[in-house]
Amino acid sequence: MKLVSSFSLGVVAAALSAIASVPAVADPAVIFDMGGKFDKSFNESAYRGVERWKQETGKNYLEFEISNDTQRVQAIRRMAERGANPIISIGFAQASALQQVAKAFPKTQFAIIDAAVVAPNVQSVLFKEHEGSFLVGAMAVLSSKTGKVGFVGGMDIPLIRKFQCGYEQGVKTANPKAEVFSNMTGTTSTAWNDPTRGGELAKAQFAKGSDIVFAAAGGTGSGVYQAAKDAGKLAIGVDSNQNHIQPGTMLTSMVKRVDVAVYNVLKGFQPGVQNLGLKEGGVDYAMDQHNAKLVSAAVKAKVDAYKADIIAGKIKVADYMADNACKY
Repeated sequence: MKLVSSFSLGVVAAALSAIASVPAVADPAVIFDMGGKFDKSFNESAYRGVERWKQETGKNYLEFEISNDTQRVQAIRRMAERGANPIISIGFAQASALQQVAKAFPKTQFAIIDAAVVAPNVQSVLFKEHEGSFLVGAMAVLSSKTGKVGFVGGMDIPLIRKFQCGYEQGVKTANPKAEVFSNMTGTTSTAWNDPTRGGELAKAQFAKGSDIVFAAAGGTGSGVYQAAKDAGKLAIGVDSNQNHIQPGTMLTSMVKRVDVAVYNVLKGFQPGVQNLGLKEGGVDYAMDQHNAKLVSAAVKAKVDAYKADIIAGKIKVADYMADNACKY
């Protein structure tokens, strides 16, 4: 168990107080969630989006990184009190806090990535993770030498089950006889940043015969990728293109364009709920110089055919969050 020192709490309190102590501004604000803006995954993708906006416009933005679950309401509220607009919350875990603050500041524009908060002054951006996960599941089993592949999730929540369900569908569509081993890292927010546990889970799956593991686990994924490298196996990244993290080990990454979502909010706020899938360019699989030799032309052609069929509606990928079960 981690013990938070009084000094650390004082630093956090000072940081939050500093947000409120300066004069009001009209800059936008981005609130990164657990794991931080350099998690090489979800938060970092959001960071790239806001940095792209900054470089193009020459404007500044405010930011805050959540380090514990108690900070969310206060951080969003402080940004609103400063006059930041819009205020973008990164991650589903901020939904409840955002809903509270958005109601109290009806003239401020808010946005949230990965959750739906229905309010006239909130823009919500969701993704069809199951569609992108289907593609990497198919690529995994088509590239597997054993017919056994794995999945390591972060916090055991419906959103991560959505990744798992899509992945399993892709695997079973491409090879009905294949085996999929799945594990979740934990049930609290610390599951997003536990590389040691991620590595242990991956090693256990390799021991069962899996030769490729997909990690949908935030910073925990780095442990999975290291374990894959050490074992001479393959891994699949998530959210950002993580192919470069362990070149030669990363078969691909299930890319979730959080960067584009954040950039688009900053370019033009649109209240309501958006849901981005393959058709909208919101999710995909990554190909670059780091994995070009790992994915054969035949495998890529097959995965691209699945992609076209999903976009055309010929393949319906079941959504765990819609059914609360993995039905396919």
